[in-house]
Amino acid sequence: MPLDLKPLTALRFAAAMWVVCHHFWPHLQGGGAPALVGRGYLGVEMFFVLSGFILSHVYLESFGEGRFRYGAFLWARIARIYPLHLAVLAGLGALAAAAAAAGMQLSGALVDWRALPANLLLLHAWGLAPASAWNHPSWSISAEWFAYLAFPAFAWAAWRLRGRPSLAVIGALILLFGVFAAFRALAGFDLSEATFRWGALRIVPCFAYGCALWLMWRGQAIVRPGDAALWSAAFAALIVVLAQMGAPNPVMITAFGGLILSLASLTSTGSRLLSGRVGVWLGEISYAVYMVCFPWLLVYGKAMEKLFGFGEALPLAWWLPLLVGVVPLAAVMHHLVERPARSFLRRWADRGFPIGGRALTRPA
Repeated sequence: MPLDLKPLTALRFAAAMWVVCHHFWPHLQGGGAPALVGRGYLGVEMFFVLSGFILSHVYLESFGEGRFRYGAFLWARIARIYPLHLAVLAGLGALAAAAAAAGMQLSGALVDWRALPANLLLLHAWGLAPASAWNHPSWSISAEWFAYLAFPAFAWAAWRLRGRPSLAVIGALILLFGVFAAFRALAGFDLSEATFRWGALRIVPCFAYGCALWLMWRGQAIVRPGDAALWSAAFAALIVVLAQMGAPNPVMITAFGGLILSLASLTSTGSRLLSGRVGVWLGEISYAVYMVCFPWLLVYGKAMEKLFGFGEALPLAWWLPLLVGVVPLAAVMHHLVERPARSFLRRWADRGFPIGGRALTRPA
């Protein structure tokens, strides 16, 4: 099976921009959001399913064959997510200090020093933060960290079902629908609305679903490139239709799985569709897009208020730069912070740090 699934990399950018549009649309004057944009919070669930699929793709066979190194795995995950998270926290802290020096009062929803330790430790989606503060979208990174720590449990279950991928997918869907139903019954709201209090639970059924989907893809559920392209288009259209119809969130997430399986099959069947350089590069900066969207919204909104007296809602001509501008900002953060820091931490591990003086096998 191919290691680099480029269509899934491109899908990451689509998921990130779906979330961005969902958060930015209320700042556009003149009308409500389309149904698809209104469901943009589910882009996070798409990331969660993708995460289970990709990590299974990279690590599950080594786990089953006894070659998996938990320390190296966690270090690779830290190198992937933490430097940019820390840089954004530092930037928001500097912004808060500059605002205080200028006599400006920032919202307590942004600067709540009680929540900083949990944010620094990536525990702010585990119910350990007293408030949703600092870079709110990063709650999902905390949830990802929870899934990374628990990855051996997911891998253990998936590996034992490797010969029965259909059963694994059915079991994962039962878990998905069951957890969503139980959470609504107990909490009184949908699990997809959970962030800093229950975000660590929110990733569990989606991540398990992604692991099960990888087993099905590994079994070559789709073997012809034309079929992969057809199913990719069909599931993309289905997601739009389901959003328009107001389908329940677990149904939407089920459709995400079909899209991910179909897109991965484009590569495994030899198709080059959605594997172009631009799409792959956009997918590579997608994490930065997601992480900088809130600080960019804050800075841009304050600038528009000071310079032109706009309120929270902006005319279309001024809203479009807000939407488009997140991409070059993310590119800068990716190339100047995220990517160099990741490379540095991996080289550090190769030299025998941080675990016991032994060089770590370079993970993906």
